Amino acid sequence: MILQYTIIALLFLAATFYVGRIFWRAFFVKTATGCAKGCGGACGTIDVDRLQKTIEKAAAQTAAH
Repeated sequence: MILQYTIIALLFLAATFYVGRIFWRAFFVKTATGCAKGCGGACGTIDVDRLQKTIEKAAAQTAAH
């Protein structure tokens, strides 16, 4: 019975550490500039003008139908 509680406690501590680490890295680690995902800045490579043109084109196509 003690062994079962020990295993459950270890799993709980490991899960708590894992989730806590994710939150810590999302809010306090500044390796990725402004990106909480930690992907290395892929969000900064988004071409906003091209995205806006795509949205406007799709809106024009749906309005034409």
